[in-house]
Amino acid sequence: MPPCHRFVFSLWCVVAPLAAQETSDPTEAFTKVDTMIPMRDGVRLHTSIFVPKADHGPLPFMLQRTPYGIDETPRRALAGYMKALADEGYIFVFQDIRGRFKSEGRFVMQRPPRSPSDPRAIDESTDAYDTIDWLLKNVARHNGRAGMLGISYDGWLTAMALLDPHPALRAVSPQASPADMFLGDDFHHNGAFRLSYGFEYAVLTEASDTNAQFNFDRYDTFDWYLALGALSNANARYLHGSLPSWNDFVAHPNYDAFWQRQAIGPYLSRVAVPTLNVGGWWDQEDFYGPLKIYELLERHDSLNRNFLVVGPWNHGGWARGPGNQLGNIRFGVNTGEYFRDSVQAAFFAHYLKDKPLDLPEALTFEAGANRWVRSDAWPPRASRARDLYFGPAGRLSFERPPLERAPSAFDSYVSDPAHPVPYRNRPIEPTYYPKGSGWYTWLLQDQRFVQSRPDVLSWETEPLGEDVVVRGDIVAHLFAATTGSDADWIVKLIDVYPDDHPTDPKLGGYQLMVANDVFRGRFRNGFERPEPIVPNAVVEYVVDLHTQDYRFLRGHRMMVQVQSTWFPIIDRNPQTYVPNIFLAKDSDYRKATHRIYRSARYPSRVTLAVAAP
Repeated sequence: MPPCHRFVFSLWCVVAPLAAQETSDPTEAFTKVDTMIPMRDGVRLHTSIFVPKADHGPLPFMLQRTPYGIDETPRRALAGYMKALADEGYIFVFQDIRGRFKSEGRFVMQRPPRSPSDPRAIDESTDAYDTIDWLLKNVARHNGRAGMLGISYDGWLTAMALLDPHPALRAVSPQASPADMFLGDDFHHNGAFRLSYGFEYAVLTEASDTNAQFNFDRYDTFDWYLALGALSNANARYLHGSLPSWNDFVAHPNYDAFWQRQAIGPYLSRVAVPTLNVGGWWDQEDFYGPLKIYELLERHDSLNRNFLVVGPWNHGGWARGPGNQLGNIRFGVNTGEYFRDSVQAAFFAHYLKDKPLDLPEALTFEAGANRWVRSDAWPPRASRARDLYFGPAGRLSFERPPLERAPSAFDSYVSDPAHPVPYRNRPIEPTYYPKGSGWYTWLLQDQRFVQSRPDVLSWETEPLGEDVVVRGDIVAHLFAATTGSDADWIVKLIDVYPDDHPTDPKLGGYQLMVANDVFRGRFRNGFERPEPIVPNAVVEYVVDLHTQDYRFLRGHRMMVQVQSTWFPIIDRNPQTYVPNIFLAKDSDYRKATHRIYRSARYPSRVTLAVAAP
């Protein structure tokens, strides 16, 4: 999500594909009013209000607040993302948040929630409250209710409105909202810095030329980032301290108060408003956030008003197109259209118009079987934990290693920061390359492009004799040692298609990532205080691979890959412990030998929540 870097992407992902389809302007069916709505501190926010010309009787408000600019948003959103809502009938309200575009005030990136002890303080929650209050008093033909929705930063703004909601706010849908920028969303995963994403975002949002792309002198940014060397060279050679976000990255390498006060978790202490949380299984930016917000709200959901929908989408993919394919993978049904027409529209119609609703607690798309699954909880209570153990000769099995196996059995590789593993197929275009980038679907790329590398270990099952349905949480337990004093551990769970694919020969042998993540070893005992790793000591690393609803089909194989570089989406770990990697020198980056153990004493494995086939 990070805020404004989505000016290029978020609007594109939601509305650009609609441009060629539009034959008329949907806003012509509305009376538009542009106004400046005053907040409690006197700052005025630019707002566009669209009231249907047809007389539908009193209607609810549908509010979307954004840092992306609202001049072009309504026409495109009402033709696609919100078309089913427009057909249903709402008064639509679009607003520039403070300090952006035509709104007054000072923009603060992910403005922290205000202190309850200061009655004059403002935050995104008070701005949403004041906006709804003004609408109720100044716009005619409403029914006294309001809803909010949005994707990415707009989704985070929607979640923030939950903290102190106006009584008229009766339903919200935070979609692809981040929840924690250090633990699992845009800027870091388990403390590992997302280099190319963070660097290019900082330039895009904070360079003097607004929304500028960094001028890479190489088409393949893998080469550019490798030539950059140590992270300390970014300021020394290019940025010169000019970008606040990059300076914050440098100043806050650990999970300190700076990151903790931005995390939304501590503030989600109640389900104040019915909430529809939405995410995508292959969201390349904010998969962690929607699941975490749902999980935190669920602890307080005594009235069963906290819902979860996860489909086979990338970031915001449910808002555009039919949703029947992502990258090379086809899903057989129009998941995006189904969500917009039958889930999102029905949710708001129920809570804002008292219409019937048939929505389970959790609605998830089971890829592989390509069907929607209804569950009364997430993770489902019926799933049971099963362990996939690493074995000799690259074998992967549900059978625990026998006691007679050598207690120190391991597989090893040399991780060299000078020759990192690419995170996706090269060439790696800039993240927001205007002529097209593999960024948007990299999580679905065929992983065979790294399987033969000596610094990537793979373990694989025999062809499955029956379907294996993973429905719930996935956690890797690595027993590992390194000759260095720090290391990253990347774990990937992969579906290996049969070589003879029955419906698409091009997918023969395809290796599709089902779950993945990275863990920075220095944070094994806590993200607030990093510690060096004792060289050659065997340590258990627990890597959260999050959650999934996926069917590994009979005849497919299950694979686990482990590696220690994922470049340049993740910065290179020097593998020599330094207090702050952002200040490391080029000489700190050194080769190290890593061992992954696989014995009864040290049973490296991936624990899966498995449901009945």
